[in-house]
Amino acid sequence: MNVRYAWNRRGAVAVVAVASVALFVSGCGAEDKPKTDKPPAATTVPPEGERTQGSKPVEEPTETLAVIRGQKGLELDVTSVQRDAGGFLTIKGQLKNTGDSAVAISSQTSGDETEVMKHGSSLGGATLVDAVGKKRYYVLRDTDGRPLTTTGISLLPKRASTAVFMQFPAPPATTTEVSFQLPTFEPATLKLS
Repeated sequence: MNVRYAWNRRGAVAVVAVASVALFVSGCGAEDKPKTDKPPAATTVPPEGERTQGSKPVEEPTETLAVIRGQKGLELDVTSVQRDAGGFLTIKGQLKNTGDSAVAISSQTSGDETEVMKHGSSLGGATLVDAVGKKRYYVLRDTDGRPLTTTGISLLPKRASTAVFMQFPAPPATTTEVSFQLPTFEPATLKLS
């Protein structure tokens, strides 16, 4: 190999390396101050007691359809029972801890199906019973066996609440009410529109 060729090649590599470092360094601090015409990346709503005059209030459910009591001061306030166009029935609500200490959510609320339980804590044990049609409806699952419901709730701090949902196959349009059952909670009758 020619010595002159080796030096030219090394020099070219060195020039490319120096140029790359220069571009990297200049790119790291390119925008010290954000432009004033950019909107903020994220906005948050302050808690109820810290709202200012310019803040919009967080929408709260206007009507509670059922209050279902569970163990250790837990309550499920059902705020919506809605048939979807795709043949589903979605139940939404607030899971509340009305007690003065944190409550661990029972693993029984996930149900006893191995496929659902392997995906962690959920409300996958919920069922709907259509007494007239003599059918029981279970929470829907995706193709991996995950329940189509709120998941990951294992502990609820004192006096706290969290939004929850559960999705079921919709009973026939002629069914006007179902019995809702969630393990460790008392059953409740829900009216369907």
